Order: sequence, then C-alpha cells, then structure tokens
Amino acid sequence: MHIPTLIERKREGGSLSASEIQDLIAAFTSGKMPDYQMSALAMAIYFKGMTTEETAALTQAMLHSGSVLKWPAEAPLRVDKHSTGGIGDKTSLIIAPLLAADGLWVPMISGRGLGITGGTLDKLESIPGFRTQLSEAEIHQVIESIGCVMVGQTADICPADKKLYALRDVTGTVPSVPLITASILSKKIAEGLHRLVLDVKFGSGAFMKTRSEAQALADSMCRTAEAMGVKTQVRLNPMDEPTGLAAGNALEVAEAVCCLQGKGPADLEDLVLDLSAAVSLSSREQLRAKLHAGEAWVIFQKMITMQGGDVTALEKMAQLHAAPVIHEVKSPASGILTRLDARHIGLAILGLGAGRAQADDHIDPAVGVDQMLKVGQSIHAGEVLLRIHARSQAAAEAAEKEVLQGLTIR
Repeated sequence: MHIPTLIERKREGGSLSASEIQDLIAAFTSGKMPDYQMSALAMAIYFKGMTTEETAALTQAMLHSGSVLKWPAEAPLRVDKHSTGGIGDKTSLIIAPLLAADGLWVPMISGRGLGITGGTLDKLESIPGFRTQLSEAEIHQVIESIGCVMVGQTADICPADKKLYALRDVTGTVPSVPLITASILSKKIAEGLHRLVLDVKFGSGAFMKTRSEAQALADSMCRTAEAMGVKTQVRLNPMDEPTGLAAGNALEVAEAVCCLQGKGPADLEDLVLDLSAAVSLSSREQLRAKLHAGEAWVIFQKMITMQGGDVTALEKMAQLHAAPVIHEVKSPASGILTRLDARHIGLAILGLGAGRAQADDHIDPAVGVDQMLKVGQSIHAGEVLLRIHARSQAAAEAAEKEVLQGLTIR
C-alpha cells in the first residue's frame, strides 16, 4: 500500500476500495500511518466526500479496529442516542438515566468537544472524581447494576475513531458527512445496540448549516446503521439558539440536574422527551411522569457514584466551579429578542476556555454563559440578556463582544 497514492486518488475525487480503507485504518491505528497523512486524507474526504459503499467500509473498519461490547442473551433491550452537536446540548446527561428508569440498558459511549460544540465527557469530568474511562468489566458492572453508563472509548473500543476524532477537531475536518457517519456509528454499533435515535442538528450553531445538509447526514447515518442491523430513527432539530439557558461544562451539568429534578427549561425537557420516546418502550407522557417523579435523578446519582464521582457536588456545581468574574451582558435596546445566535455563543465560550484549539488543550469547567433569555421573549434596554462566567474581565468583555454580534432585537 502506497499511502500518498491513495490520498491523491481521493483528492482527485476517486474512490477507495473496502480493502484499501481497511488497510489505511489498520495502518493509522497501529501508528504506521502518521497523523499528517491521515490529516491530509481527512481533508481530501472533506472536500470530495465518499460513496455509500466507502462510508460503510470506513465505519466497518473503524468498528473492527477494536473490540465490541457483548451482552447476555437475556439482557434488556439496549438503546442509545447521539447528537451531532450543539451549543448548550446537555441532553445525554438526562436521557441515559431516564431510559434506564424505563427498564432499558443504555451503554452510552460519548465524545469530547468538537469545534464550538461541547462534549459530554468534558461536562461529566467537571464532576469531581467522575471517571469517564472504565474497563469493559466495569462498564458491564455499572450497566447490570443501574441500567446506564456514560463513558469514553476504552483502549479496545474503536481506537481508530479515538485517534481520528482528535485530529478532526484541530484540522478543520469536523463537518464531513462520511467522517461524522463513521465516527458516530462505529462507536454506537460497538455498544451492541438494538435501537438508536440520532439528533441531527442544523443551523448556525451546528456542523450542518441547513436542513438539507442535516437531512443528507441523517440519510447517510440511517442507511449505514440499518445495514449493520441497528433500528435507527432520526430527529432533525434546529440549532440557531442554544438549548436551555446555560452553555459551558459545569454550568450545563447544573442545568441537567435541574431537569432531572423536573425543574429544567421547557425547551430542554421537550427535546429530552422527544428523543427518549423515539427508542423507548413507554410513551412520551409516561417518560415525562418518570422524569418529574425523580426516577431518572435517582439513577443519575447512582451512576455518578459508581463511576467515582462526588454525588454531593451535583447540586452545587456552579459554586464548586465558580469563575472569578461573572459579567452581566445587558440589552442595548428594548423589544422582542428575535436572535441569540448559537454560533456566536459557541465562539464566545470557546474563547473563554470551555473548548479546545488543540487536541491536548485544557478544558476550563467553570467558564461559560447562563441565565440566557430565549428567542421570542420581550426585553428592555439595560435588562440582563445573559451572564458570562470568565477568568478575567478582559476575557468577559471579549466574550460579550462576540455574543452581541449574534444579537437581534426588534
């Protein structure tokens, strides 16, 4: 195999065979193919795309770069949800325990932040002591005890994806349909699922900017997942404004806790229930009753404890990770809030330190925004639009400038 020749073929719009893709992924996983060559190939794929057959071959190669989770024949139905990313999207933290409360098993393998979108693992790791890296034996132990687990890939599960995921984040190749499809599905199929719901975002704060782009990604993932034996549903959801009232790692955990206690923002709860009902055995109303009865909250606390986290920290996350500066952004005019752009919010919190510019960058759990007003609300000049949590006044003011670029009041 001459790797530069394969990169050149893809750069020119040609196709790679299943065996060539398998060999490339094997070489990359073993370290025989350097990161710079995979980065070049990823950029070629970004610009030239992949056929359905190539995408399926890439997914299979990444899936079989490691092991897959195996479950007893009598085990409950296994389900999961995946979102293509968004600002303030903390739904996984609520959905996993809610579905477990419904008697299902949720072996959720999650990822870290990509670009301006936050990562579930980064949010969970703002909980003191919480372990996102568990062995397969520990994953089975937690699942069999409480019905859900939230982890990153083990060293043995989809190691190719783990390496490629980090490269995509820092080489501008995140919004590629075949790369997203293979990344998501290789991890999800490795969980040994029966059902999967895909929350495909579109809009300013999403990788897919238009509904048609989101539909193309949804179609790609559905075709691939169904071909690999996983019953899959898709929900297309706008991401033009953030989900909920907070964005940032510890701030989102705090909001998720509120939702688990039945006190979350209406848009967040609605999204949680819509996605959960797509794979559940229960109706949306039954799931809502479980959420408001605190059943998911009980399981979430057990999961945090079993994965090494300090459960007493959950109801004081904002105090535990208090940023030195809390800066109020005030409305420059009176009227109806018609736009609070998710992309600008994402860029603002990325600048504060809540995301990564390089693969090994440190994540600051304390920074972000909260108390955001929602589109459609009336606001008066001088009223607080949102609060910025920052390490310095200068950082807060830079974030405010970014936020205001995405503000429209009529």
